[in-house]
Amino acid sequence: MLEGIIRESTGKKATKALRSDGYLIANIYGKGLDNVHAAFKKNEFIKAIKNKTTFAFEAKIGGKEYSLVIEEYQKDPVSYNLLHVDLIVAQPKMVTSYQVPIIVEGSPVGLKNKGVLIQYRHRLKVKSAIEDLPAFIGLDVSDLDVGDNILVKDLKLKDSVVISIGETIPITGVIRAK
Repeated sequence: MLEGIIRESTGKKATKALRSDGYLIANIYGKGLDNVHAAFKKNEFIKAIKNKTTFAFEAKIGGKEYSLVIEEYQKDPVSYNLLHVDLIVAQPKMVTSYQVPIIVEGSPVGLKNKGVLIQYRHRLKVKSAIEDLPAFIGLDVSDLDVGDNILVKDLKLKDSVVISIGETIPITGVIRAK
């Protein structure tokens, strides 16, 4: 289980001091809960995220245990070091918005016909309870030829998972190379 600390001060000076000590700054929030300003050891956080098998992961902060989901993160534009992460508390049976990763599988037929695979969206915003949420959305692109797209309406998800964007928005496709 990932362990973190509660940040006493949220000012710029305290944040810089934590970052120089190897901490990752985090904000934890949830519906009906007080916001928690936390910090995790950066290397431990990255290891925990890479090794997780479900969408949510467990963390202990200030003596309390939370089931958390990554909402958003910020990286340094030059060094690409992780600077900040926003986490949502995954509350059972409560419908919340989540950003689910999209994983493209296979090699499209259109690549042989001078096409290029384009992934328009890497994450998809959905509303669901954490119990019904898939860990990722897998797309098989093997049948795509030049000019073909996979749209939001082509996705097959549980009825309890509602996609928050329009049905005609493309997720991935094959375009002709210039």
